[in-house]
Amino acid sequence: MQPHGYIMLDKEHLVCMLEKSLWLEKTLRQCYLKFDRFMVSSGYTRLQTDCYCYLKHFENSYIILLLYVDDMLVPGSTMKDNVNLKAQSVREFSMKDLDPLKKMLGMRISRKRERRLLKLS
Repeated sequence: MQPHGYIMLDKEHLVCMLEKSLWLEKTLRQCYLKFDRFMVSSGYTRLQTDCYCYLKHFENSYIILLLYVDDMLVPGSTMKDNVNLKAQSVREFSMKDLDPLKKMLGMRISRKRERRLLKLS
């Protein structure tokens, strides 16, 4: 069926073919806007240099949230802040917390917590 307002006479049996999907881009944009409103209303600052990076300072700590499509990386200086952000996020969005990060964007990540070491390769 042709869209209303674009029906060609004597060719009503023809259909339009999209060159690219529009709904996915619009859906992703709406999801990002909802996420952005949530982060800003929770006291996070979106970086001007990277709109997918949010930062929040607490009295003696900080938390950074990095968003990549549908994945989040949440480094912070205390576990308490991370746990609070995760609890807020789960209430607002349908999401799950995965195991500790081992690989992201082609980088392997290893940690030795007892020695406070983080290795990227």
